[in-house]
Amino acid sequence: MNCNQQIKIKNKVISNEDKITIIAGPCAVESEEHCLFMAESLKKISLDMGFNLIFKSSFDKANRTSANGKRGLGLESSIDIFSKIKKNMNLPILTDVHETYQCDIIKDYVDIIQIPAFLARQTDLIIAAASTNKIINIKKSQFMAPWDIQYAVDKVLSTGNKNILLTERGVSFGYNNLVVDFRSLQIMRDMEIPVIFDATHSVQLPGGGSGNSGGQREFVETLSIAAVSTGIACLFAEVHDKPENAISDSDNQLNLKDFQILIEKLLKFDDLAKRIS
Repeated sequence: MNCNQQIKIKNKVISNEDKITIIAGPCAVESEEHCLFMAESLKKISLDMGFNLIFKSSFDKANRTSANGKRGLGLESSIDIFSKIKKNMNLPILTDVHETYQCDIIKDYVDIIQIPAFLARQTDLIIAAASTNKIINIKKSQFMAPWDIQYAVDKVLSTGNKNILLTERGVSFGYNNLVVDFRSLQIMRDMEIPVIFDATHSVQLPGGGSGNSGGQREFVETLSIAAVSTGIACLFAEVHDKPENAISDSDNQLNLKDFQILIEKLLKFDDLAKRIS
């Protein structure tokens, strides 16, 4: 069974050959007011700049370094927020799941269910998510070779679901550090699956803070340009109006102004990459 090389979402197409789609939003759902503000702000930027936007935010950041880490509003409280974003702003939504029971609940409120990197080998979770028949985004684990992601893909395909996206987010490289092996983008693209580059998690320093993860957002632009220049389907970036106050990933999220400047550059690199491929 083969995957769909083109993923259709709200009359838009996601593929490695079409114009890049941007997946963006705050790391976690912090409040209804903030989430709606960020969705509205990002939609305005997307309309002004002419790119397809998928809104991303996590209802629960379960993989925290410390038990004291803030995790977001939770599933039940976030459902209503996602509904308002879909109804009022007509934006497709991506969010991640951590438990099998969450898949059947969230399926009616989002367009893409994401398997977190730490859980990309969790068979029951992948099967439960894929069985919703939603688009499934698998984030390649920090400990996983790019060719091993095929096993996670096969788990999704075993349910009959062919709508799969794959995300590169860096590989563990010594203590509290990640490195991006850009060969993985080509390896996953050769699987004929739309590929995403996670620009902000790739500069994360896992556990590099005091009970939390640090980050080096100054490298987001460099890595993003390199990834987009290879020809990919989507760029993933966590964006916040005040990153320093974010409840998670405060060191690697982009602020709205820097995000807009970055995307303006990346759209040009994407256009060139797609024209000469």
